[in-house]
Order: sequence, then C-alpha cells, then structure tokens
Amino acid sequence: MSAQERLTDALYGAGWGTVRKLPEPVAVRLGRTIADLTWKQRGKGVLRLESNYARVVPDAGPERLAELSRAGMRSYLRYWMESFRLPAWSAERIADGLDVKDLHHLNDGMAAGKGVVLALPHLANWDLAGAWVTTRLGIPFTTVAERLKPETLYDRFVAYREGLGMEVLPHSGGSAFGTLARRLRDGGLVCLVADRDLSASGVEVDFFGETARMPAGPALLAQQTGARLLPATLWYDGPMMRGRVHPPVEVPGSGTRPEKTSVMTQALADAFASGIADHPEDWHMLQRLWVKDLDPPRDPAAAREKDQKGTS
Repeated sequence: MSAQERLTDALYGAGWGTVRKLPEPVAVRLGRTIADLTWKQRGKGVLRLESNYARVVPDAGPERLAELSRAGMRSYLRYWMESFRLPAWSAERIADGLDVKDLHHLNDGMAAGKGVVLALPHLANWDLAGAWVTTRLGIPFTTVAERLKPETLYDRFVAYREGLGMEVLPHSGGSAFGTLARRLRDGGLVCLVADRDLSASGVEVDFFGETARMPAGPALLAQQTGARLLPATLWYDGPMMRGRVHPPVEVPGSGTRPEKTSVMTQALADAFASGIADHPEDWHMLQRLWVKDLDPPRDPAAAREKDQKGTS
C-alpha cells in the first residue's frame, strides 16, 4: 500500500470514527466549512462539477455556475457528513429522514413477485435512501460497489453499507450480474447507481443534449429476469431528503437485445435528467461523464483543432 493510499484510508477511517461522534450542529458546520474551502481552491473536482453543471443549466453564466458549484460542494459534503454519521442514527431517525413520492411503483413491483431493479443517479444521499428502504420499508436489497484502492478502503465501504442492511457485491470480477439476476428471480430488490458507466462499454444516450454513456446492467437485468425497472431520483429539502419513484421502464415489444437495451437506458437517462434539472446542486458528479470529455476525438471541434495543430 502506498503512502497516499494509507493516508486516504486513514482519513475515511477518521470520518467514520470521529465525525459520527460529533454533535450534529458541529458536523454540519464542519461539512460546510470543508465544502467552502474546497470550492475556493478550484481544484479538478470543483472545475469538473462546474463543467457538468454547464450542460445541465446551459443558459447559466459564470456567476450562476459558481453559485451552483458552491452549493453542489455543500450538498456533496452534506452527503459525506450524513454518511459518516448514519451508522449511529436510530431507526426512527432514518425512517423519518426521507419522504418518497409515488412509492406505489416500488410496492406494486415487489408485490408482483418478479423482482425490482431500482436505478438512480448520484443525487443527494443514496446511502440514506438505501438505509430507509431496509429500515422503513423492511425490504433487504442487493447492490454493487466500485472496487476502491486501497483494498482496506473498499472493505470499509462494504462493512458500512452492510451495516445499513445492504448486500454489497464488487463491481469488478464478472460474477455480480449473475448474483443480481438470481436475487431478482427470487423476487428480490436490486438497487443500482446508474448514471455513470464504469466499464467503458456502456450504452450511449442523449443526456442534456449531448452523448453520454450509462451502464447497460439495469436494462439487461430487467430483460433477462422479467423484473420491473424503476428509475428513482432524490433531492435535499432543508433538513429533509425527498425522493420520487418514477413509472416503470417497459421492455420494448420488438427489436434485438441491444436495441431494447438502448431504448430502456435512454428512458432511464431521461428520468435522471428530469430529477437533475430540478435539483442540479444535489447532483454529485465530480467526474467526467459525457463522451466529448471522455473521448476528445469524438468532439468534432477538438478533432479539427488537433488536425490544425498537426499541420501547423
């Protein structure tokens, strides 16, 4: 383990060990202070967040984008402060921490007995939403987690989420899809954060007017198992968090599997976009997402500029 990896692991360990013990007002102030300091430093993550917001709010000028990125960092640190403290929250606190609209879509799907895939973007606090599902609704579920470095940090995240009642599978390794399919065939619930492709082989979708890639897994699981595919979105509203379960994404009646997957993933992207557009400051996307950012040669303007440099 490198020195940087040891430091990263120690910082997260301190968060779960120390922040959870702080009085809530102190934790809130600490999170906001860290967010504002990070925002003022204008590092890569903040600049990327601002660039992503420019796609979501295309008519925003520099001042508005700066306001959004500051609010976005505060929302992001709120997520971390809450997550560090969630293991110490009472069941009542978790149950009262989220209000969900159109929950009947989830209840009806579970009652049908064919399983449900709940797909959501990086909005607000998806860990709190998961804890709410296991605590308030009493529904266990399975999810996947990106393998982080060092391995001890990944183990911390797995232990943290398992402590909230989730079954956590590693994203890499190739066995997650089969296990998820089995859980669905048994009538279970699978929850997946699905607005960013981690495989570099995702489905291309139109997202805020530009091409992005999103994972094919949710659509493929629904097709293969007959499970209901439900998009969900979250947002902060003062001290509360609120959410919405969107109507089911249907499997097209015709077309090849890739064609069906493309249509269904686009429907997910559209539902995600509606929630993100309503609450952009709660979308914690500090990474590259759009194809133009991931693959500059796909950007005609960037390609022309490269060609011009090559001939100058």
